[in-house]
Amino acid sequence: MDKKQMIVQASIEAFKENGVHKATISDIVKRAGIAQGTFYLYFPSKWSLMPAIAEVMVAKTLDVVNENVDKSAPHKEQLQHIIHSIFEVARTYHDIQALIYAGLAATEHLKEWETVYAPIYEWLQQWLVEAQEAGFVRQGVKPEAVSKLMIGLIESAAEQIYLYDSDAEAHAEAQQHEVYELLQHALKN
Repeated sequence: MDKKQMIVQASIEAFKENGVHKATISDIVKRAGIAQGTFYLYFPSKWSLMPAIAEVMVAKTLDVVNENVDKSAPHKEQLQHIIHSIFEVARTYHDIQALIYAGLAATEHLKEWETVYAPIYEWLQQWLVEAQEAGFVRQGVKPEAVSKLMIGLIESAAEQIYLYDSDAEAHAEAQQHEVYELLQHALKN
């Protein structure tokens, strides 16, 4: 793990333990085992860590999606697995996602969101193109725009369950099903 990754991991731990507002750069560098000056070689402030933490989460999401989506399965099943994977990431990492949102909302770094999310948008855009070629998605769908809408919908639905719902597990499966039904009807001919 390089020093930048060490800083990002240490910041996640410090933010989870102390909250974004109370965690200090001293807390972060102590956990990372680096000098405070080294921190500033990579990040100008603790708030500037938020896009890097979001990048870690996007990479985790892509890993889970790639693990769970069998590209040889029918597209109907692939869509279900995409939705389930994103819900699984939200369930597993809801505390980190809450940190990211709190941190991004408090800074000017929110404008970097689209750049941070580019890898998952591109993955889903390619999936949509392949699904169009296979006849699962209608030709009028614009993969670039729809990939962003799909991620927004799926993540928002998952966050409603895992960030805000006190009885999350009871509602997660039903929420996933509703998202699937909505997307299937929106994408099909």
